[in-house]
Amino acid sequence: MKSLHSAVAGAFIAQFKTTPTLVRAPARINLIGEHVDYNEGFVLPAAIDREMVFGIAPSGHDRCNIYALDQGEGISFSIFDLNAGHTWVNYLMGVLDGFQRRGAPVHGVDCVFGGNIPAGAGLSSSAALCCGFAFALNELFQCNLAKWELATIAQYAEHEFVGLQCGIMDQYAILFGESESALLLDCRALTHEVVPVNLLGHALLLVDSKVKHSLAATAYNDRRQTCEEGVRLLHQKDKTVTSLRDVSAVMLYEHQDLLGEERFIKCLYVVEEIKRTQAAASHLKSNQLSCLGNLMYQTHWGLSRSYEVSCPELDFLVSLAEDEKKWVLGARMMGGGFGGCTINIVDSSYVSIFEEKVLHQYFATFKKEPDFYLVNLVGGASRLEL
Repeated sequence: MKSLHSAVAGAFIAQFKTTPTLVRAPARINLIGEHVDYNEGFVLPAAIDREMVFGIAPSGHDRCNIYALDQGEGISFSIFDLNAGHTWVNYLMGVLDGFQRRGAPVHGVDCVFGGNIPAGAGLSSSAALCCGFAFALNELFQCNLAKWELATIAQYAEHEFVGLQCGIMDQYAILFGESESALLLDCRALTHEVVPVNLLGHALLLVDSKVKHSLAATAYNDRRQTCEEGVRLLHQKDKTVTSLRDVSAVMLYEHQDLLGEERFIKCLYVVEEIKRTQAAASHLKSNQLSCLGNLMYQTHWGLSRSYEVSCPELDFLVSLAEDEKKWVLGARMMGGGFGGCTINIVDSSYVSIFEEKVLHQYFATFKKEPDFYLVNLVGGASRLEL
């Protein structure tokens, strides 16, 4: 990590001839609770030791001069001319617009950023970009916005400047993450409980399918629309229903004909996943890792067969894990879907053997090599010392 911090700081000093404020924003994983944040349910995410790092200082005028270290390209624009159009800068413009809409006193900045979060792997590199920039602006200009406000600004940026109608989970976990812990996040109340994660001789291993997803594509937003349509129909029968958080499986079965098969199946997955997440947090608290793992497998096949956001590569990786349940307590696809990583709870003594098996069989089947990331749980976005 130090080399990344030094690289960002060095590039900033070389380009802008002054010393920056340094800020980091971690990537995130989600142990369980997928596609329920935008349904106001419970999720169980955690911040991990992959991150986006920002070197930033006031520019002294209204212009922002931003350099993306990993892409090797820069862009300059006025804070009074936030017109989306250029790929990665859309996220940053959206954050600036979010601050302005709150009346927060932001000005132009010089900024260099870089990271070690694999893009397209489902680890929320885009949310880390938004949250890190928001955290940096808040620190730099002493806006005194609370972390939950920064999370909603980062979410707004993705909604309005990128076109992804994401929930709040990624942004919240990146800002509020705690070392060696997950967060049981109530996505309706925007409150959380810190749940210590004792892996008991196991490791968290991500397997990157190397299938790159684009969540701004229609499929993700279509799932959200399907859930909202289900809520609208159920609200006609029960005015207390304002999200799938308010719905039981019994209610869904009672109104199955009204919902239609497609909406019923998608909504049932979400309702069941909310329950699984609450149960998973209880299992973590009592160190019942195998019970948590079983729920993860259930979640994957729900995402694959009911919610239909998996792909053959992800299903193959989870099946390989399931064949080794003695050593791999749980596995599932993670993130919005259609590619990215699986998350696996693997006996630490078995990690290298499991990686070798996956590498061989996955390549033989799909002619591509997966990547492997062992991750640790860390604290949320913070300032760094030079």
